[in-house]
Amino acid sequence: MPYVNIRITDEGVTKEQKQALIKGATDLLVDVLGKNPATTVVVIDEVSTDNWGIAGEQVTELRKK
Repeated sequence: MPYVNIRITDEGVTKEQKQALIKGATDLLVDVLGKNPATTVVVIDEVSTDNWGIAGEQVTELRKK
């Protein structure tokens, strides 16, 4: 059972965009590795930009620059 975890910042991603991510990740595993889509799990975690850091800074602060 493949398990894919996608982490994104919580900046207004729509339900339709999330569905596209789930379908795309599932299709990729089917196409590349021949996995069964019925047993492929995709989880999307949305992370606050306050809790996401790059180069020692919060993404919230980086976005303000």
